Amino acid sequence: MQSLSYAIPAAAAGLAYLNARHALRYDWNIISNLTAMNIAGFFHERRGNLNLFYVLEKHAQSSRGNHPWLIFNGRSWTYREGYDVVLKYGTWFKSKGVQSEEIVAMDFVNSDTFIWVWFGLWSIGAKPAFINYNLTEAPLIHTIKTSNARLVLVDENGRGKFSREILEAHGFKSRPAEVSDLHGSPAKYSYQPEGSQEREIEIISFDKNLGDHILSLEPIRQPDSERGDQKRKNMAMLIYTSGTTGLPKPAVMAWGKANLGARFVAGFIPLKKTDIMYTSMPLYHSSAAVLCVCASLQAGSTVALGTKFSHKKFWPEVRDSKATIIQYVGETLRYLLSAPKSIHDKDHNVRLAFGNGLRPDVWEPFKERFGVETVLEIYAATESPSGFWNKSSNTFSSGAIGRNGTVAALLMGASLALVRMDPNAETPEPLRDPDTGLCQLADNDEPGELMYKLDPADISQKFQGYYGNDKATNSKIARDIRVKGDAYFRTGDLLRRDAENRWWWVDRLGDTFRWKSENVSTAEVAGIVGTHGAIDEANVYGVLVPRHDGRAGCAAVVIKDGIPSPDTMRSLAEHVKKSLPSFAVPLFIRVTKAMHTTGTNKQQKHLLQKDGIDVDAIAGTGDSLYWLRDGSYVPFTPNDLESIQGGGVKL
Repeated sequence: MQSLSYAIPAAAAGLAYLNARHALRYDWNIISNLTAMNIAGFFHERRGNLNLFYVLEKHAQSSRGNHPWLIFNGRSWTYREGYDVVLKYGTWFKSKGVQSEEIVAMDFVNSDTFIWVWFGLWSIGAKPAFINYNLTEAPLIHTIKTSNARLVLVDENGRGKFSREILEAHGFKSRPAEVSDLHGSPAKYSYQPEGSQEREIEIISFDKNLGDHILSLEPIRQPDSERGDQKRKNMAMLIYTSGTTGLPKPAVMAWGKANLGARFVAGFIPLKKTDIMYTSMPLYHSSAAVLCVCASLQAGSTVALGTKFSHKKFWPEVRDSKATIIQYVGETLRYLLSAPKSIHDKDHNVRLAFGNGLRPDVWEPFKERFGVETVLEIYAATESPSGFWNKSSNTFSSGAIGRNGTVAALLMGASLALVRMDPNAETPEPLRDPDTGLCQLADNDEPGELMYKLDPADISQKFQGYYGNDKATNSKIARDIRVKGDAYFRTGDLLRRDAENRWWWVDRLGDTFRWKSENVSTAEVAGIVGTHGAIDEANVYGVLVPRHDGRAGCAAVVIKDGIPSPDTMRSLAEHVKKSLPSFAVPLFIRVTKAMHTTGTNKQQKHLLQKDGIDVDAIAGTGDSLYWLRDGSYVPFTPNDLESIQGGGVKL
């Protein structure tokens, strides 16, 4: 008996050690939820109810019918109330002739109407195409055309972007609208796609009169046959890429992600039925649409919705909604951290911050200042077959974009590859063995491009690509990675894995640049620049310099007090020279009042790169350019540029 009393604590200590060493408990959370997701997918597919409309219907008709589903602008809707509204929107869509499988484009800011339109389309088996409400002119017209939608819905705020003058300037011809339709100010146009027949579109503005009209309709549930026998790889909706490097592309969001991916997120967090997740991230993006709205729906919990992100409205809306989880994307938490401190900073119910793109230098300061216990960072992309997760309540994995234990690493290892990049290639290409032609895999703590394994016989099972764009789809597929004939999805992201199975962000392929025959990571340099006390935000990129090979580093910075004083610029120069290798030290600093970002608070580089070191172009934006001379950053003038162009200055 005495030996047993010693054995039990010893066994417990041994199990605790194994758990700490191999993250067994953490892996179990990943593996069990992935298993449950796949089992659910099998049965939902067989029953033909992958459409998330059925999840809404289940909650509405269950004991959870009176539980809040949506909170917006101080009002809430229960699952039963929301279901009723969704059916009415479905009735209206049928009156407009919308068919099962038809794509309908929608350009809305976050609102309850966004949810009703979205799920109203799903209720009749149609597919929404989410348009970025920040787009105007050519990029906006591009997204409308590439969706192939004949019906375009726009909220009142965006109606001006679809004026007759703008549309006709982009090749649209006006058509007479139905006089009998008095709701939504419908306008009809036609256009001629290249190499195709003329198409007609109808643009309808969602004003209050139209909304009231729809709510007066009968809530008719369409038969199951309208929603079709959907498979995991079938389209649920179109979500456009952010367009940071060009025109947005319509990525196919399949039911396998919209339904089952959301189910995994709900289980991994885990979302409790009493949870309220607040998001002010745009619903046109998969982060808010799938990881928040769809995941909350799967759990039967509540979504609190903000119209747009505002650091002034964020915490008041979180407190008013009694949110327990907040969602972020990109630089969102940095903006909250940069706001003036308040005695109410910890006055909330938030237990977890959940999202993607959180910089390491913001992670712990945010948790400490606002008293948020846990951060759940997710690495994923709309079109990517999979992702990583890092649920962190301590500093062990702080800043990592993902982590797993020994067991998960073994089980998932064959499904991905971290591939070395060819340092001599003009465009980012994998480094291949000259004898076998196969790719060389990166070691621990060595950067490489992350790739996910696909079925070479059926690529679309995991990667559905870009709607109507085979060229863009094929550009994301690499072959002969591990063995001849295999196929992998190229993420375009450089990551690094360490011996503890933590994954770290390195850079976006194409953002890394070469200077002095060395590769420079923009993310690494931005991380160092951003730790200087005077810098509020930094965005690093490479710029072409006349008479020099490669690209020199340039850091666009927002200074906290807005004043680039000589002392600040000298201190910044000393900081980066001390913290970075000489080839990575930014030679130029662009001081700006506000950073260029996407609608999801992700930094943009292409506009900055376009200006390069053109002093006049930069001055025209209200920014100022500095360069590194004699141990400090000093103003860069047109005369300095002429000296470089004439060969008088060698960097």
